[in-house]
Order: sequence, then C-alpha cells, then structure tokens
Amino acid sequence: MRSGDVAIDCKNLTKRYRGTKVDALHDLTIHVKAGEIYGFLGPNGAGKSTTIRTLMNFIQPTSGSATIMGKDIVADSVTIKRSVGYLSGDLSMYLKMTGAQFLEYMGELQPPVSQAYRKELIKRFQAELHKPLGELSRGNRQKIGIVQAFMHQPAVLILDEPTSGLDPLMQEEFYELLTEARQRGAAVFSSSHILGEVQKMCDRVGIIREGRLIAERSIADLAQEAAQTFDIVFKDKPPIGKLKQIKGTKETSVHGNTVTLHFHGELRPLFTELAQHDILKLDTQNLDLEEIFLRFYKQNGGWK
Repeated sequence: MRSGDVAIDCKNLTKRYRGTKVDALHDLTIHVKAGEIYGFLGPNGAGKSTTIRTLMNFIQPTSGSATIMGKDIVADSVTIKRSVGYLSGDLSMYLKMTGAQFLEYMGELQPPVSQAYRKELIKRFQAELHKPLGELSRGNRQKIGIVQAFMHQPAVLILDEPTSGLDPLMQEEFYELLTEARQRGAAVFSSSHILGEVQKMCDRVGIIREGRLIAERSIADLAQEAAQTFDIVFKDKPPIGKLKQIKGTKETSVHGNTVTLHFHGELRPLFTELAQHDILKLDTQNLDLEEIFLRFYKQNGGWK
C-alpha cells in the first residue's frame, strides 16, 4: 500500500447492542490513509472501544460498513488480521505464560519480519520476558502488548489506549515508535482519552461523543487555531456585534470589557475595527492543543 492510499474506510458504521435503544456508535464515516496517524479522541464510554472492536470484527456492525486495506471487516476479517497490529485497551493475556512464551506464541500467528526487529523492540521497552505475565505490573504487561502489536511491522495498526500504564519515558519511546511506523507507510488508528497525547503523536484527530463523531480536525489546523486567539481589553463597552460580523471570527466570549476572540484568516479587517476603539490591552494567548480540545468539547455538549 502506497502512502496516501486509504487504509481504513468507515461508511456510516453503526453499532447498537441488543436490548438497548441508543446506538453505541452512530453513522461513523472516517478514513485513515497509509502513512497517517489518526487519533480517536473522547472520554471513557464515548464509543472508542466499540469502534475498535467493530473494526476488528470482535463484534459486528448493526449497519454501515468498513474496509481495511480494501477488504471488508466482516467478510474478510481473517485475511485482515494478518496485516493488522492490534493492541486491546483491556489487555488479556495467558497469565501463566512468560513474556517470552507469549511473544513466541503470537509470532506463530503473525511471524515477525525479522527476529532482530523483535529483539530491538524488547530492548527499547525493557520488556520483562522471564516472569509469568500474571506477576507483571500493568505497565510491564503493556510493554509486552506493544511489542506483539508492532513486531511483525504491520501495514495497519489499531491501538486502544496504547500508553495506558506506561511511565513517561516509555510513553516517549512509544511516540517515537509510532513516528517510525508512519515513516515506513503504516496507517495508525489510535484511541485516547488523554487530550494532550494526540498533540504529540497524531496527524489528524476525530472527536467522538456519545457514539457520534462531532468533529474531525488536523493537528495543524488546531495549532493554527491556538495561534489566532486574542484577549482584547476595551476602555468602553466592547463592540461584540461588529466583531462577530468580521469574516474569520469563529468565537467570542466576553467578561466585562475583556473579549476573548478566536480568529482565522486575514487579520486586517479585525485590526481595522479595533483601530476605531480605545484598546487598553491586546494579548495573544499561547493556548496548547489540550485547552483547544477541552473548549471545543465543552461547546458541543460537555466532557461527560
């Protein structure tokens, strides 16, 4: 698969569990390209794991469809799994096996491209191979899970909360591993409820709430939005009506004579309007993307 080709393609993918009246996942339409890291962002219970389990055909969609590398997730699920690296959010292992035995077993199902690469991953993540998995901490089991997902250098990676349990140093190692996967052309679909995490590892992000995709943005667009946020203190009553009419104004909030304005595009019309008023102070906020996500999510119904 060439970089830029669609690797994961969901069309109106919907899942409703038996006995419920509300869709756990509703009309999800997204695509993930080869050579792209796509972050699926939302709080616990938003529908992230349902999406991933459906893509892996552990549960079947109620309606809609999806393909991975051009193959149907239901009809071709066995073939698909040969090309997918998967990491569960609720990592289940054979707890009496050692890490070495588990990786050997998983290697029988999906042979590594090279034993040298598997050894490199084990070393990078300081994976403990000689203890039974049941005796390892959550973080150390997660390291083993990461190694098994990546060791065969799959064309597609589907990862559910992949940094769960990892310490900060191992998280950074994981982000570097994702970058390497992207550089070799892999498509990565990774869920997260950690708002700042997607800033470090993703190219695009989909934001899901209560089973529905409420937004899809590139990290570059979000960074631009963060750079175009102004705090303006007026001497007199702010001209809110006129500010909202300026092309490029996305959002305004008012606290007394202070206006916080989020703006895209050509700045001249904004400053032309401001020049007609007494401005006591004008600051550009240095918002990080975590604050942008929080603000956006709250505007669309709240982070529940």
